[in-house]
Order: sequence, then structure tokens, then C-alpha cells
Amino acid sequence: MRKMGGLYKLLPVTYALMWIGSLSLVGIPFFAGFYSKDVIIESAFAAVTGVGNYAFALGVVAAAFTAFYSGRLLFMTFHGAPRAGTEVMAHVHEAPKIMTIPNILLGVGAVFAGFFAVDAMVGEGTTFWGSSILVLPEHGALEAAHHVPVWVKLLPLVVALGSIGLAWYFYISRPDLPGRFAGLHGEAYRFLLNKWYFDEIYDFLFVRPAKLIGYALWRGGDGAVIDGVGPDGIAATVMNLARRASSLQTGYVYHYAFAMLIGVAALVTWFFYIGAA
Repeated sequence: MRKMGGLYKLLPVTYALMWIGSLSLVGIPFFAGFYSKDVIIESAFAAVTGVGNYAFALGVVAAAFTAFYSGRLLFMTFHGAPRAGTEVMAHVHEAPKIMTIPNILLGVGAVFAGFFAVDAMVGEGTTFWGSSILVLPEHGALEAAHHVPVWVKLLPLVVALGSIGLAWYFYISRPDLPGRFAGLHGEAYRFLLNKWYFDEIYDFLFVRPAKLIGYALWRGGDGAVIDGVGPDGIAATVMNLARRASSLQTGYVYHYAFAMLIGVAALVTWFFYIGAA
């Protein structure tokens, strides 16, 4: 996205579909995502438990974050001045029909599927899910979700619209603010930019120890013990004996005669030893 910008005129179909998908993801009425997201948040509130209230708060916060990064995606990609070179911008084009047509069908579903299916799937007293979703009799949160206060229903929408507006302010109205904000909070920015250093921690705790164990087993177990005693050891011994034997092949007759005399002497000694025994 940092190398995009100003693409809405060059990609009008993609631009429209991205808005539809983002508004559904954010949960704007009356897109499909609105019905699925709000019934989860409202059910958490309707549970009237500590865990339910905690889930409700986290759901609202998640709605704010989702709306902000969705708005950031749209504004940085399709609005503002292009940040790519003229050569790159000259090659921008819509996706082929084999991709565009399925995306259009998905966009139509994102606009209308929730509106027409909400009562069947999550409506009050629905039996659509049957026994695939087990709800115990004492847990009436899904039923109670239809009777929560109005502010509970409106809060996710207000938060979502405010977050989209904040994204517009940051990346369209005042595009200098993200850099300044990151500079003022450098440590927090780097922490989030590096994904909480999750990859580095995972590498330190799991990848490096696994590599050390594998290296030790390879050099100590496979290399030194298995290959060293087994195939490599036998091969090295055979080659060593072969080299020693080949050194006897000098090509001099008197060397061979001397070897024959040693052999004859050895045989005579052996026979005398056997006879004496």
C-alpha cells in the first residue's frame, strides 16, 4: 500500500468491490457482515456475565480496529496521489474476467445475502442450525440478543464509522500525521510494526533450539556414530587395507620372491606346530 495510491480511476470495478467487501467486513448496515458481527456482540452483552461483558468490550474494540485498518487500506490504495512511478502506473489494469466475475458475485452476496438470510440463520426462534450449534436450555443469550438496549446495537456502528473517519483524517486529510505519531511513540510503533516481536520470540524459543538439537543429532549421531561406525567406517577400513595391500605391488621380482619365501616359511612353521601338537 505504501507504493500505491490514486488507483480508483484506473481500477473502478476493483475499487467498488473493495468498498463493498470492506463495508461488509466492518459491519455497516445492511451488508452481510453487519448481521453476523452484530449478533455476536449483542449475544455477548445479553449473556449478562463477566466473561460476556469482557467479550462485548473486546468485540467493540475489534470493530474499531477492523474499521480503521479497512479504511486505511482503501484510502492508501485507491485515494491520494500515486506513490508508484509513471511506468508502473501505466501498466495498471483490471483483473481478467475469470477473476472479476467471481468477485462480482461475491460482492452481490456481500450486499444482499445477509438481508435475505438473517431471519433464517439468526432470527428469533430460528431452527436453521438444528443440533450443529448446541445451545443449552439455560443459555438464552442468542434469544436475548434481539432485546438488548438500542445503544448496544448502535455502539459498534458508531465506533466503526468513527474509525473510518479517523483513517480518512490520518491518510487523506493529514497524511503527515502517521509519520509524526510514529516518531513520537517510536518504541510502541516498532513493537507493533514487528508484530509484537512474535516471530523473533518464536525463533528464539523453538526454531533455534530445534536447529541445535538437529545439528547435534546430525553431527554426533548420524555423522559420528551411524556413518562413522557403519558405512563410512567400513568403507574407510576397506580402503585403508586396500592401500596397504597395493603397496606390496611394487613390480620388482625379488620383492615377490621374498614374499613367497616368507609364505613358505610360515607354512612350514605351521605344519611343524601342528605336528608337535
